[in-house]
Amino acid sequence: MRLAELEVQVAPGSLLCSPTELSVYSYDGALDRARPDAVLIARSVSDVRRAVAWCAANQVPFIARGAGTNLSGGCIPVKGGLVIALAHLNRILSLDAARGVACVEPGVINLALQREAEKVGLFYAPDPASFKVSTIGGNAAENAGGPRCLKYGVTTNHILAAEAVMPDGSVAKFSLDDDGPELLSLLIGAEGTLGILVKLWVKLTPLPEDTRTILAGFASIDAAVACVSSIIAAGVVPRCLEAMDRPTVESVEVGRPLGYPKDPAILLIELDGPRADCAREAAAVERLCRESGAASVRAATDPAERERLWEGRRGAYAALARLAPNVLVEDGVVPRDKLPDVVRRIQEIAAKHQVKAYLLFHAGDGNIHPNIAYDERDEALTARVKAAGHEMLQACVELGGSLSGEHGIGLDKRDAMAWLFTDETLKLFHRVKDAVDPGHLSNPDKLFPIPGSKPGPGFVRPPAGALSEDAARLVDQVRSAPVGVEFRVRGASTRWKDATPNGAVELLTTGLCRIVDLDKRNYTLTVEAGVSMDVLHRELGSQGTFVRLPKCGGTLGGLLATRPWTGLREDILGLRVLLSNGDVVELGGKVVKNVAGYDLSRLLLGSWGTCGVILEATMKLHARPVDVPAIVSAPKPPKFSPWARVVRKAFDPDGRLNPGLAER
Repeated sequence: MRLAELEVQVAPGSLLCSPTELSVYSYDGALDRARPDAVLIARSVSDVRRAVAWCAANQVPFIARGAGTNLSGGCIPVKGGLVIALAHLNRILSLDAARGVACVEPGVINLALQREAEKVGLFYAPDPASFKVSTIGGNAAENAGGPRCLKYGVTTNHILAAEAVMPDGSVAKFSLDDDGPELLSLLIGAEGTLGILVKLWVKLTPLPEDTRTILAGFASIDAAVACVSSIIAAGVVPRCLEAMDRPTVESVEVGRPLGYPKDPAILLIELDGPRADCAREAAAVERLCRESGAASVRAATDPAERERLWEGRRGAYAALARLAPNVLVEDGVVPRDKLPDVVRRIQEIAAKHQVKAYLLFHAGDGNIHPNIAYDERDEALTARVKAAGHEMLQACVELGGSLSGEHGIGLDKRDAMAWLFTDETLKLFHRVKDAVDPGHLSNPDKLFPIPGSKPGPGFVRPPAGALSEDAARLVDQVRSAPVGVEFRVRGASTRWKDATPNGAVELLTTGLCRIVDLDKRNYTLTVEAGVSMDVLHRELGSQGTFVRLPKCGGTLGGLLATRPWTGLREDILGLRVLLSNGDVVELGGKVVKNVAGYDLSRLLLGSWGTCGVILEATMKLHARPVDVPAIVSAPKPPKFSPWARVVRKAFDPDGRLNPGLAER
């Protein structure tokens, strides 16, 4: 590489090239290693922009890096190239307490933002276990979660806008308030494969008036999970609902007893909110724990005791790291009621490969972390550990779950993406990458499987639910249409009343009116996009369930496609979408945490049917009514930004879906 050309464009002394310096940037929290050709210690956004522009001009791969706490090989420079280290971009640029918004650089440590927010009575909700050292930019790139995400959501639920250096070296800002497809959601969780986040506007939340922490011990994982379901069904949404098995508890209590019970499974439950509500919910939780067979239930009596209990939970990884030089941390997720099944499968797999799995999981959202301590110098043991980890992830997929709830895909799980997604969906992911980063320079060879990747023997991908007759009719309409014909996607026509152009095929969605799956054990809903909003609210109300959707006319698909209210994004878990080439793709899924692949479900919000036809949507359910706007006005057709037009072509290369809208 002609580094001299780059060196004169960036801050003096910021380019590292010695073997010792490069070795420091050759690994993260996972197993893989690869040395970059050079490292840029970025001192400004201009450094990042100039470096990326130089890489684009010289076809040099570049990889953004924060604190390097990633657990899936996400910042490993597998093709060499330039690592752009962002840790020195660590300023909190503004903090508006009245609006509850902070603007930060990507290198700001999560804990540093928490401390500054607390000074004005606020907090930043995402709290990954690495919050004391991980950066906001890295959290956003991975769409990190943490214990509090059960109540408050993962990182994407708290990013309001972002500025990014795109793969061509240009700088672009994306906001939830932008017209057209929700491009901001595409960048969050993309693991740096579509550009580098250099500035983020994040939502801050008022500190709760009260916090209560409850510890309960159970005779089995099954009993603990049954208690979790009872708590959620009662309309109580704790801010944290964590579980650990006995071996994990024993590891964290070595040398310092923290007061955990001796039972096979424990739940650590934390509630927050107004003092009266918190006291009422805490009493309800303690009662539900006992009714579910808890052998012991106790509440922390003061902040010091609460902190001791959380010290054990947050220190589990460090405790396991004392047992051996390495710890494999898997990150599968399943529907919550499948937790007992996946625990049994994990234990069977561990026994088969002669390894020991320590179980730690976010019980409220089905996100399980089997942790295996080992020594990578023992090649045979390492091979068994890796094989066991992959089989555990396969078990999660077979049970209707996903490969990752919060740690991302990176290098470690890229081949496993072929287990989770159909060829049609993977091709769509690739087209998005090709459209935004045609040179494949931005963190290359991550997220997606290499050609020929296959799951292990005996793996069976859960089949997608059958399409209804009306949905199958739409698919046939698209597949049988002459080459080049345009399509007009139409719902109830409450938001866009333009006539269907001559020669266009009308794709009418109002026949798609089934409630496909109303799952009160997991509090998820799958429904066809043509269902009337009035009918949907009425039917759910009769079942004692609620959704975060306004009560307005028209169809669900029309509401999602036009996105008149940004709050629609909060509870969307997945979409089934018909593309203009006749492919049906499955985006997201039934689990409430899922960071496998690009977040195309939220991207399609606001796309006005120009990217695909929404056939079904999967979203969270609530046991109590949710605050939503009383009135949502019909929005005007959007003006697509240049990047929105670029991404749209990944979905509809020939511009056949609602072409008049995308060209406005």
